[in-house]
Amino acid sequence: MNKYRYDIEYTKLVDDILLNKEFNKLDNIEHHGITRYDHSLKVSYYSYKIAKALKLDVLDVARAGLLHDFFLSNEDRTNKERFISMFNHPKKAAKNANKEFGINAKQEDIIKSHMFPVNLTVPKYAESWVVNLVDKCVGGYELSKKFKYQLNYGINLLTIIIINFMK
Repeated sequence: MNKYRYDIEYTKLVDDILLNKEFNKLDNIEHHGITRYDHSLKVSYYSYKIAKALKLDVLDVARAGLLHDFFLSNEDRTNKERFISMFNHPKKAAKNANKEFGINAKQEDIIKSHMFPVNLTVPKYAESWVVNLVDKCVGGYELSKKFKYQLNYGINLLTIIIINFMK
């Protein structure tokens, strides 16, 4: 994901985050088969490109997209802890983002609502919806690459069950 490096307008918006010591700790945490840092960068950059095309607030989208998963966690978390994190990490990320970077109300909404509909915080802004949907697309793609074999096996099994059910 080096495309962003050549986009001077984008890097000016997020450079302070990318150079931040606390944020860079995300580069050591696995997330969907890549690092949380790389995942956040993809979500931020693709959301920024879409927001730019739609003439939305690119600053808030780029920054909040980058900070949407800004929380630290141990690699040895149990499955139960990972499951619970799905629901509470947006609030943790918003708290950390505010503490480290002083986010505004729209950025906070983008971060807190990025897991809708898994959590019940409905996005208030068009920019929030952009990051929410881009996060789903990027995360889905990353998970499909990580679990390609299992995903193909599951789809094939489901297809066989449906065909047999239709007989």
